[in-house]
Amino acid sequence: MVSSSPERLPVAVIGAGPVGLSAAAQLATRGLDFVVLEAGDQVAASVRDWAHVRMFSPWRFNTDPAARALLEATGWVAPEPDTLPTGGELIDRYLAPLAAHPAIAPHLRLGVAVRAITRQGFDKVRTAGRETSPFLIRLADGSELLASAVLDASGTWRTPNPLGGNGIPAHGEAEAVAAGRVHVGMPDVLGRARSRFAGRSVAVVGAGHSATGTLLALAELADAEPGTTVHWILRVPSPARAYGGGAADALPARGAIGTRVKALVDAGRITVHTGFLVREVTEQGLVSADGRSVAAKVIVNATGARPDHTLASELRLDLDPILGSTRALAPLIDPNHHSCGTVPPHGVDELSHPEPGFFVVGAKSYGRAPTFLLATGYEQVRSVVAALAGDWQAARQVQLTLPETGVCSSVVGDGDDAGAGGCCGPAAVDDAGRSGVTTAHGGLSSLPLVAVGAGEASGGSCCG
Repeated sequence: MVSSSPERLPVAVIGAGPVGLSAAAQLATRGLDFVVLEAGDQVAASVRDWAHVRMFSPWRFNTDPAARALLEATGWVAPEPDTLPTGGELIDRYLAPLAAHPAIAPHLRLGVAVRAITRQGFDKVRTAGRETSPFLIRLADGSELLASAVLDASGTWRTPNPLGGNGIPAHGEAEAVAAGRVHVGMPDVLGRARSRFAGRSVAVVGAGHSATGTLLALAELADAEPGTTVHWILRVPSPARAYGGGAADALPARGAIGTRVKALVDAGRITVHTGFLVREVTEQGLVSADGRSVAAKVIVNATGARPDHTLASELRLDLDPILGSTRALAPLIDPNHHSCGTVPPHGVDELSHPEPGFFVVGAKSYGRAPTFLLATGYEQVRSVVAALAGDWQAARQVQLTLPETGVCSSVVGDGDDAGAGGCCGPAAVDDAGRSGVTTAHGGLSSLPLVAVGAGEASGGSCCG
């Protein structure tokens, strides 16, 4: 270990995904020492799980300004701004070069899993002298390192919501997962996972774009593989919300998702089961709380994800009891009242905990809210890093440009698989006088999304 004086220690970034590497770029630009800890053996380990996915926002909205500036100084040529990258292309053409940049590569540690974060010499209860003590991070191999501040950009990809309609695993769910019958997120049904789905009855549980994108891929599979049947399991009483804004969506590829799914449902090629709260997973399929059953040999859990704050259990966190975000951020992102297009600007102030120097950024910062945008994460870390550098004017000058979805509905979120309500509400006004939110045609992508054919893709919630 180096000196335990906090001001001489690096900032620790947990996770080398898009937002974690954006934080690294911001720290490098500011001249702050840092270390990036990535559990995977390569950067963007979670993105690699959906490498087959084509995002429905173009390149121009999927990169961070500070990262672009670093890369362009090395001769990097940005991809054509109006093309839509896959997850794999996002890695190969942007994230991998960024991780290899000489300002970042020496600070990157791969295959390093974090097990706990605390204050050196302090548990959660002890106060006197706490703020001057550095953070202590224990790794999976038992080694420890000290940090002046911690940015948790580890995401929620590895902590999916359960299938159970009550927020806990359904009876038999664990056994079905162990047997390989349940696939989480966005399986590559037309590629690597094709043999697991072809010719079988498949149930997709969820109402977001991850679910609808998978439904489209399964419908395509059914055309080529006789015996493939597709069921769509919804907790909400109607699929109307999941169909989205269609032609009114600012991102045409996103708007086309709902339109195509609706056509397949109307044609009887996808069977919809509404108001279906999964109570049990059997060898035959799914059973609802009201006794209905759906035959399914294979199940796709597309119900979203939730944050796991276990790593920071000895830190003083102020978490919203509903969403699991910071208490200050929760009312700004509550899916019962906001869509991604109405989330007010937020940065270091809304992301701060009673534990000075500890911040959760990226998708994990939103807790269970499905309205997170990749660009929002980039702006979060820009604000936080500016604050760590002592530039509070820049930290509080938050700028957000959010997408129009073309979705107008009074229906609010209903469970983890529901999209956000009020997508066509007016842009919120920041009473604190900071830079405000705008909506813009072209929009920004959330993370992750689902590929459905050669040129189309989808993502989570109405915000895409």
